[in-house]
Amino acid sequence: MGAAVVNEIVDAVVIGTGAGGAPLLARLAQAGLRVVALEAGRHRDPEGYVNDETLSADLYWQGERLAGGAMPQAFGANNSGIGVGGSTLHWGAFTPRVDARDLALRSETGQGRDWPVTLQELTPLYEELEGYLGISGPAHYPWDPARRYPLPPVARNAPADAMALGCGRLGITTCDAPAAVVSQDYQQPGGPLRQACVSCGYCHQGCRNRAKVSMDVTFLPLAVSHGAEIRANCFANGFERDSQGRVTAVLYVEAGEQKRQLCRAVFLCAGAVETPRLLLHTGLANSSGQVGRNYMAHVATQVWGTFPAEMRGNKGWPSSLMTEAMVRPVDADFAGGYLIQSLGVVPQTWADQVARGRGLWGQALVDYIDRYNFTAGLGINGECLPSGDNRLTLSDEVDDTGLPKPRIDFGYGDNEQRLHRHAERVMTEIWQAAGATDIWTLHRAAHTIGTCRMGTDKDDAVVNPFGQSFDIGNLWICDNSVFPSSLAANPALTIMALSLRTARAFLAQ
Repeated sequence: MGAAVVNEIVDAVVIGTGAGGAPLLARLAQAGLRVVALEAGRHRDPEGYVNDETLSADLYWQGERLAGGAMPQAFGANNSGIGVGGSTLHWGAFTPRVDARDLALRSETGQGRDWPVTLQELTPLYEELEGYLGISGPAHYPWDPARRYPLPPVARNAPADAMALGCGRLGITTCDAPAAVVSQDYQQPGGPLRQACVSCGYCHQGCRNRAKVSMDVTFLPLAVSHGAEIRANCFANGFERDSQGRVTAVLYVEAGEQKRQLCRAVFLCAGAVETPRLLLHTGLANSSGQVGRNYMAHVATQVWGTFPAEMRGNKGWPSSLMTEAMVRPVDADFAGGYLIQSLGVVPQTWADQVARGRGLWGQALVDYIDRYNFTAGLGINGECLPSGDNRLTLSDEVDDTGLPKPRIDFGYGDNEQRLHRHAERVMTEIWQAAGATDIWTLHRAAHTIGTCRMGTDKDDAVVNPFGQSFDIGNLWICDNSVFPSSLAANPALTIMALSLRTARAFLAQ
């Protein structure tokens, strides 16, 4: 199909082309619907990616976001992307599945929030995604022996070997981490040939040989092959509605010109910052008062150490070893749990973390950075409970899009503090057992989650369990904003699973 013309009504407009928007775009196109995707960023050619952190900065959302609260968050490279493919262009490609207990955390502990979705519902979607995307993983997954991955694991790097050594000495089970990175050449169904990972280590700067899963080499080519249209450099800034309140058009800016696309349905898939920002700006879908509330970020504490042998953390897929042993620690004094993964970080990112997190400056900083090749890290992805005190609002400042800048207030509660301290102790013990010295902790949080949660009660949630707005029947939300709780697992695989689930629910109507 060609480009939609002025006044043509399309079946659906999808706002955002990342992990939430791309899978459902493909499914709607495969079903024969006329669909248009709007993406704020540009198209990118993987051949243009470079192993240079400074030159790759435009992969990250650089629009200013105001940070407040007890623990103001860093945005940009930490958690937000821009371009056709969204944040999957720069994500780390770690794809654990969710633990069933995390979906029912409130029922288990009395804290947090239960999901209106079960692992039994998500598992077939995970399996479908892992097969289609070519996920690499272990032949035996200790915490789910029935699980099978389509490709063998990617090669471990030195930090992973060090983690295996330390965990082995402490009796902590580990395994090769599931990776959205192909360990061997893989012909993407409906897309390009994706060549095997070459262990360059620059996953967060885009993948030149398409080994890493990103939406621009997987679901988006599939969508286009079935007639979907993707409009890059188009920033959605409003909606038109009819007398019944249903959305009839999406307003957007392209090359400085205000435009509109008439439609029968809208899928808002812009992430846990831009999705609530647009809804708050337009005053839509917020009869519950929950839009912008319960912002969450994973507890993402890191522990670093220095080793006598070279680690060269810039080589290999950064997180090639993991453990789920702490998803429910036996000695926990907190609700939920966390995953631990090995860490390799490229030089500028690491130096920035050292300067920010260790408090070194001047010659002391230079001397420590000189030890880069001998350092390795461990990091967690830990549960963050929803809290009404953590929220996104609109500030009085306006950015160059014409929308108010979002303000995100965030801080750890007691549960996150307890989880952090437990993880810091465990990771320190692992590094000590592995022979590391000069061990230190980087306090950080990661990912943007919540702000438009799903649920079964229209007075307490923004969308129903399938992502459909309680207020506006033809408005759907599909991204990490709908998460009722953070979960311990990294969010991308679950976002994609929810995207397929939302598409099925919409098509069933």
